[in-house]
Parts: sequence; structure tokens; C-alpha cells
Amino acid sequence: MSKQGYEDELRSERHYVTDLHRRLDTERARVKREYTAALRGTGGTPMERDFEVRALAKEAKRLDVADNGLCFGRLDSLSGGHSYIGRIGLFDEGDEYEPVLLDWRAPASRAFYVATGANPENMRRRRQFHTRGRQVLGFTDEVLGRPDGAEQGDAALLAAVNAPRGEGMRDIVATIQAEQDEIIRLDHPGVLVIEGGPGTGKTVVALHRVAYLLYTQRERMERHGVLVVGPNPAFLNHIGRVLPSLGESEVVFMTTGDFVPGLRVTAEDSPEAARLKGSLKILDVLAAAIAHHQRLPEDPLPVELGGVTARIDAETAEWARDEARKSGLPHNEARAVFTEIVTYVLTERAIPRIGKGWLTRDDRKSWERLRADLLKELAEDDGFTAALDQLWPVLTPAEVLGSLYSSRTRLRAAGADEVLFRADGDAWTVSDVPLLDELVDLLGPDKSVDRAAERERKAEAKYAAEVLDSLVGRQDSMDDEDHLFATDLLYAEDLADRVVEQDTRDLVERATADRDWTYRHVVVDEAQELSEMDWRVLMRRCPGRSFTVVGDLAQRRSVAGATSWDAVLEPYVPGRWVYRSLTVNYRTPAEIMSVAAAVLAEFAPDVRPPESVRASGVRPWARQVAEDELAAAVEDFVRDEAGREGTSVVIGPPGVPGAVAASETKGLEYDAVLVVDPERILDDGPRGAAELYVALTRATQRLGVLHRGPLPRALAGLAEVAPPVRVGGRP
Repeated sequence: MSKQGYEDELRSERHYVTDLHRRLDTERARVKREYTAALRGTGGTPMERDFEVRALAKEAKRLDVADNGLCFGRLDSLSGGHSYIGRIGLFDEGDEYEPVLLDWRAPASRAFYVATGANPENMRRRRQFHTRGRQVLGFTDEVLGRPDGAEQGDAALLAAVNAPRGEGMRDIVATIQAEQDEIIRLDHPGVLVIEGGPGTGKTVVALHRVAYLLYTQRERMERHGVLVVGPNPAFLNHIGRVLPSLGESEVVFMTTGDFVPGLRVTAEDSPEAARLKGSLKILDVLAAAIAHHQRLPEDPLPVELGGVTARIDAETAEWARDEARKSGLPHNEARAVFTEIVTYVLTERAIPRIGKGWLTRDDRKSWERLRADLLKELAEDDGFTAALDQLWPVLTPAEVLGSLYSSRTRLRAAGADEVLFRADGDAWTVSDVPLLDELVDLLGPDKSVDRAAERERKAEAKYAAEVLDSLVGRQDSMDDEDHLFATDLLYAEDLADRVVEQDTRDLVERATADRDWTYRHVVVDEAQELSEMDWRVLMRRCPGRSFTVVGDLAQRRSVAGATSWDAVLEPYVPGRWVYRSLTVNYRTPAEIMSVAAAVLAEFAPDVRPPESVRASGVRPWARQVAEDELAAAVEDFVRDEAGREGTSVVIGPPGVPGAVAASETKGLEYDAVLVVDPERILDDGPRGAAELYVALTRATQRLGVLHRGPLPRALAGLAEVAPPVRVGGRP
């Protein structure tokens, strides 16, 4: 194409994209008008109005995020037609309602991502726009069906991967590659495992898959939402913008420490304690810990009943305990069985003494009448309740686990290793969360709490009904010249409806606060770190077993984590999971990846490192420093990077000034990375090499290493550089 031809085409494309933005503005204004009207509206029930308001609010959010990169490409078919591809779909304003912009998730958009020179998908050209905000800066054409087209088509991808990193992960909607697109659109109802080395884009692919599933299965998925599980809050913050930028907001983000609402994690386990808590063997320990609270009396417990003293002896309690355990009910619910047996024995023993010989079993009606009176008396007797609490107490998960950890005697009785002992039983760790969640099911609800909540709900509903009745009564008694405002009745009706039926929180708020909430789909990132007990929690959260599992077994750091996907998934979804791998590294330049690959070969020689899509031309370096030089060397790096565009981080073991642990950077990326004391990272436990591998592969442009001891053998490929010359104490 000539220069003049290019300029003419560019003007035409700018005009088209400008018109798309005009349509977007028009649609956005319409939705906001309807939203405002719905807020003020009086038609329909409060529930119907609330539903309309929420639906319009979602649509407004979807339109609000579409400005940046609204249209990023165009496809020209062999038949002469063309389609524009963008972040959302837009339609013309005529009767035909033809698409003027295809949503990237639409089937007709697929060729934009998968067409190649060898397989053009009936397309002759792919055009990619370079935009800033609403402005089209230029475009790149890839002529399909020609072997030289791919070189032109790589321009947009290389521009994206070479661009400085910002504060969060960006969507890749404009540069999805063919192997990524295949995974995003994969039609599989069960579990999909996406494995790939550092920088292969597995996380962002999983998030785009969520957006695709919400687009194709919105009615099924949106009511219950999607859960995304990540390794730490920093990671969730990093990826948190991707789905909203794609117009999707019905997504809950959690770490494994957030599974129990309201719980605060304040402590950290030793590796051995984490391994034990993560194993399914801990289930036997939990069961034994609960059983320890199901006691027999050492001496008979007296209960005053009908003017006589009855006693709960060990034989009675044992019978009741056996029956309660055989019921298969959770502990708190089985208390009713225990209570029923005990009350039966007590009343059977008390009735003849109360009757003083005149009442026999032959007088069945009198016997049962007296029994009913005695049962009522027992139900209201604080002494009897105290006896039940001693023998079969209502328990909470925190009580069971906290009392177990803080007692060596209980640990031994439950068959648990004393490595689990801690003086402060309630100082929760991340590994405790799945155990507390498990105990919710093993114990069952505290009925007294449920009854109190039900009483409160009924009181509120009664109040709302009384307000409504009083207003209606006022209207009936008014003279013709008086009137009751319609808003008064609407207020009362709305109050009653909301109290009895509605929860005005949005889906994310409701799901986050509800331990029993279930999701239609779950994404698990850094899945290799999850323990067997973590997976039990996740499977409870998604009964339909629809998962996207993202991970890299070679990067596993946790001693309780996965060693194979088969071992993790087969117990839950036998034959219902598929595996896909990503092999191209879009983050890490070849110069850095060659260093990381040497470390990978040390601890996972059978794992093939991903192939970098680019080279940066910048060689990674190493420098040995003395103890008293370390702080200044770190400061030099921080100061130098502060003058550059992009992001940077210092990664090192505890004690290094200004450094974070490699585990805190999992899933994150930075333009520049300084790794400090790699020899100490390697010495930190059995997975130290995986930790160093993670640290080395966070960089997208520049990598430096500071070491005080000898440089580890695996890093021998790094170029040693001399320290900067300092003048007056400054470099």
C-alpha cells in the first residue's frame, strides 16, 4: 500500500471508529436515562423495580469500560465483506439491527485470533488498530494466505509485550494468540487445567475464558457468579481490573484465607504443620476432636424432675451417645438424638416414683400425659440444659480447633502430631481455614443462633405488616377531602417486601459474606500450591464441578501442594477434566529465560521451559557485594529504576532491606527485578530452587542479581559486573 493509500485508509478508519464511539455514547446515555427513571419509578413491585435497577446498572458498567480500545481490529473476508472487532458488540440504529462492531467473544470474531497464513479461515486480511483512548493512531495489516503475513501480524503483539508495565494486569483482548484462543473458547463442561511456565499468559487466558463463558452462558452463570481464587491479596489486586475492563463484574475474588467469612489470619505455620493440616489424614483428627467433646459422666448427674431427683448415669449417656453417633447427623444436630434418649430414660425412671405406685404403664393415657408434662419441665430446666452442655455441648468450629491446638493432651487423644500445638489456639493460619470450613459441615448449625435470627426476622416482618395495616386503616377512615399519599403506601409495601423477601446487597457482597454460597464456575490460580483440604473447600463451593485450574507444577512452593493434576482431580471429577498447556513465554525475554532455565534444570530436569517470543537485547547481570555494601547497592537499583518508566521490585530472603519474598510476587510481573542473596533463597527449605525460579522470571526487561556469598552454580551464566564508581559517596 502506498503512503497516500495508507493515509486515505487511516482517515476512513478514524471516521468509522469515531462513529462507533458516537453510537456508544448514545447507548450509554439511553441506559443512564432508564436507570435514573427506574430509581424514581413506582411501577411494578419493589422486587421488580430492584431487578430493573440492578440490570441497568450492570449495563451501564459494561458500556463505561468500553471507551479504551473500543474497536481494535477488522477482518476482511475472501468474499469482499468485512467486520470490525471490538471490546463489546454494537448494532446499527435501523430496522435491520445489523452489527457494526462484533464482540470479541462472538463466534464470527474467532477468525481474528486464529487465522494464519497457512489457514486463513476464509479471510484475506486482518487489520489491527493502534489506539490511544478514542484516537486511532495507525494500523497494521496482515495479508492472510501469504507466508510473509505473519511478520506484520506480530507487530501488535510485540508492541504489547514490550510496553512498560503499569499497576495492574492488562487484558489481552486485542492480541490473543491462536493457542490462547483455543483454550478461551474450549467447550468443556467440567474441569479445564491450563498449565504453563512463567510468562505464558495462563492467568490472563483464564480470565478471558471467564468473560467468554459469561458471554455464552450468561443466564446460567450470572445468578450465582464466578469465583476467582488467587495466592495473595497483591495478586488479586494485580489481576482485578481485567474482567471489569471486559465488562464483567459478577465475579468474586478470594484467597484461600478468605473461605471462612469474618476470619482473620494472623499467624504462619511451619512447613511440617502446613503439610499435616493440608493432608486428608487431618479429617480423622477432626472427627476425633469432636468425639472428645461427646463425654460420659464420671459420676451420675442429678436432675430435679417432678419433685424427685433423677440421674444421668454413664450407662444412659453411653446409650444416648451411641445412638446420636449412629444417626449420621452433624454433631450439633445429633444433640437432639442424644437429648431424646436421655429424656426418655429420665422420664421412664421418674414417672413410677412420681406416681407412687398408683400409676402403671397400663394407664397409658395418664402415663403419656405425665411424660409430656415432664418433657416440658426438662426443656425449661437450666440444670438439665447444663448437664446436656457438659455431655454433648453445642460446638463452633473455632472452639473445636482452638481447644485442640492449645492442648497437648487433646492432640494425643485425637491422634495428631504435637507439631500442631500452639499456646494461642485461636491464632489462625491459612492452613487452618479449610479445617474450620470442614468443621462447619461436621458440626452443623447452632440451632439457638438460627432460632434467634428467625425470631428477629419475624419481628421485622410483623412490624412492616403493622405499618402497612395502619396506613390502609388510615385511608379507610379518612374523609373525602383528606387523602393518603401514594408514597406512604408504597413505602410500607416496599418495607414489607424488602424485610421478608429481599437482600439489597449485590452478588459480590452476598457471596463474600455467605459461607454456603455456591458458584457456577471457579478459577483457581497458582493451583499447584493448594492442599488436599483446600480442594475439598473448593469442590463444596462449586457443586457443578465447573473449574478453570491454572498452575505450573514446577513452581510449586508449598509442601502441601499438588504433585500431579491427576491426584488432585480424579477423586472429584473422574474422567471429566482435560489438560491444555501453553508453551510460549510472552513476558520473559530470552536473555533472562536462559538464566531461569538453568535453575529449572537443577530441580525439575524433565520440565521444558517455555520459549520466549522475543529478546530484549539487555543482558542480565550479577554483582558480588560485601556485607556493608548491600544496602547501598539495593539503593542504587531503586534510584536508577525510579528514573525509568515502568515498575520494579527487589526480591530476597528475610532481612534484606526493601525486599519482598518471591512467594509474594507469584503471578506478578515487573519491568525490572533485583534478586538479592540467591544462595540464601536456595537454602530456604526443600522448594528453595522453585522460589528462585519464580524470582528470576518476574522481569519483563531487566534482571540483576546481588550476592554476598559465591554465586550458585545454576547462575553461572550471569555476567559479573563491577560496582559503579562513586564520587563523594554517590555513584
